[in-house]
Amino acid sequence: MPSDTLSKFILLPELILSQIIPEGRHDARWLCEKKPMTEFCPRCATASQSTYDHRIVRVRDSPVRGHGIVLLIRKRRLWCKPCQKPFSEPIPGIQKGKRHTERFIASLHWACENFVDLKRVRRAHRCSNWLIYQSYYKVLERKRVEKLNYPWPKIIGIDEHAFRKKKNSGQTEFASMIVDHVNKRVREVTYGKTTAELKDQLSYIPGRENVQYATLDLCDPFKNFIREFFPNATIVADKFHVLRLLTPALLRKRYEISGTRADLKAKKLLLMSAHRLDYFERLAIHRFLEKYKEMHELYQWKERLHGFYRIKGFDRACTALTAMTDEMAKSLLPEIKTLRRTLVKWRNEILNYFKTGLTNARVEGFNNRAKVVKRMGYGYKSFRNYRLRVLSACA
Repeated sequence: MPSDTLSKFILLPELILSQIIPEGRHDARWLCEKKPMTEFCPRCATASQSTYDHRIVRVRDSPVRGHGIVLLIRKRRLWCKPCQKPFSEPIPGIQKGKRHTERFIASLHWACENFVDLKRVRRAHRCSNWLIYQSYYKVLERKRVEKLNYPWPKIIGIDEHAFRKKKNSGQTEFASMIVDHVNKRVREVTYGKTTAELKDQLSYIPGRENVQYATLDLCDPFKNFIREFFPNATIVADKFHVLRLLTPALLRKRYEISGTRADLKAKKLLLMSAHRLDYFERLAIHRFLEKYKEMHELYQWKERLHGFYRIKGFDRACTALTAMTDEMAKSLLPEIKTLRRTLVKWRNEILNYFKTGLTNARVEGFNNRAKVVKRMGYGYKSFRNYRLRVLSACA
């Protein structure tokens, strides 16, 4: 019969459909029972076929074409002679004591990943917010344990992003992301960015001595943390963050001159490397900067930084960086003096790029994905939930 074939396809294994009762416009109750077979006592594993009595349990199954399915299962309670106690027959696909099937939880997880918000998930599955949160984050925690149960890799990257603002003080709370460059995934997300907070939340992962390289932006707390927590790690300063050190000063000088933010093309040309511009674009910038001495000097040093990163070889880069910082000492601009102090302070970490070629680009990409997760959730109150969502999206 076609109906028998359909029920075998839709129902859980070992269940027999006896009747379908419509319930409202969008729900249905399916009366079914398990195929009679020998069961084993969960206490002593003794086989039994002696029926003690019957119970009807109500179990929610995954929706079918937008219609909610409730299974009314007539279960046997069998008698165990050695134990002198009854026990209920198990049903594959339903955990003991649960009132929903495993595939209902899987459908709920899929909806949470793909629907716009949890309100739509609640409407589609006709369940409570409590069940959604409990089931979904339980699945995420299990997946986290399965996928991320390994020691520290050889190469990691670290960066932070804003998590939320405190209601009372308005201070920004940060989340730090540690990326596994070897396996191309996020290894962990921690609350805060201080050395003490990072140590406390990352101490459970074994193999700190495995880490040989760590990429990061020019952040002192991360630098101190890497030195203390990973004894064998070589720190590599991110190329992009070094190149953009003069960007705020350039934009500020340009705004003082033009007094508007409307000319985005001119802004883009100023920030791009002259190496990538054509002849007429370079000529236009040169004619513009001739009128403004300070801005012209800032632009020249910005181009020196771009040229510095086009150098091949560690020794040549050392010589070029030394010459560049010596020349910066003669400048009278406070922005150049600040830039020189930063380059001297991070000299070794900047030069390590020419040994390894590593950058923080992958970390920035995962950071952007984490911000998308936060926007899709309209913000998060619980850092635990936010951490699990980010690890699921980026692992």
